[in-house]
Amino acid sequence: MEKVVKNEEVVKHPPKMPFQAERNDAHKNRKWLQPQANIPYKLYLGVSVSSIVFLFVIWSLLTYGGMVDPLFLPTPTQIINSGITLFTEYGFINDIGITIYRVLAGFMIAVLVGLPLGIFMGTFKVVEAFFEPVISSIRYMPASAFIPLFILWIGVGELEKITIIFVGTFFSLVLMTAVEVANVRCELLEAAYTLGRTRFGVLRSVILPASIPGIMEIIRLILGWAWSYIIVAELVASSSGIGSLILESQRMLKTGNIIFGILTIGLLGLLSDLILKVAIRKMFPWHYGR
Repeated sequence: MEKVVKNEEVVKHPPKMPFQAERNDAHKNRKWLQPQANIPYKLYLGVSVSSIVFLFVIWSLLTYGGMVDPLFLPTPTQIINSGITLFTEYGFINDIGITIYRVLAGFMIAVLVGLPLGIFMGTFKVVEAFFEPVISSIRYMPASAFIPLFILWIGVGELEKITIIFVGTFFSLVLMTAVEVANVRCELLEAAYTLGRTRFGVLRSVILPASIPGIMEIIRLILGWAWSYIIVAELVASSSGIGSLILESQRMLKTGNIIFGILTIGLLGLLSDLILKVAIRKMFPWHYGR
């Protein structure tokens, strides 16, 4: 009987064959190809860096190889020399500071006004019914189309440029916030009412905690739009800022300065995005599972 039992156990639990172990290892290695599957941080970083390296290699081949006229696309060396000249001779650091101030001022005003409005629109249907038609209509109007009116109404000073950033970000921020708040699960609200919460108590203790991580991601997204609108704001009637420098360089056919200015805005936007990304994940680790 013992032999029979042992044989049955052998049949029920056969040892893993070498090819099965290899298949399991291969499956684990391919796991990062699955939709929305996490990948190791080193792999993520390596792929990210490789995309930048690939772009730099293509750029170098086109420019150093003489396939593109330097007037249209300077070499990386020429771009670096243009940047050094801008910082040492033209006070480019002051233009960077002015641009950062305009972006943050317009964006922060949009956040301070737009977030409460979006939260109330997503919470109370009567507020949504009153504001949504107007906000939805204006959202499709390009901010650049308002520039002549802003110049007529408030002149060409700092307020005009900050207003363009505000208009370019405010309306989308309000609507996206309202959608995020409206998507809070009804079961959570019903449970709060069952426990005796008031309407504003539900807003404070249920709706805001449930939606704030998503709202922060919306803020991060809209900040990127603010950086794109700064060029529009500074190209018209401006004597300072990165956008003004780009326009002046275009008139003098200084392509290196133009590209360096564009790259600077991109780097500033990327830096602000990374800061927000890290801060959001530190503030809400439970939401991201990290």
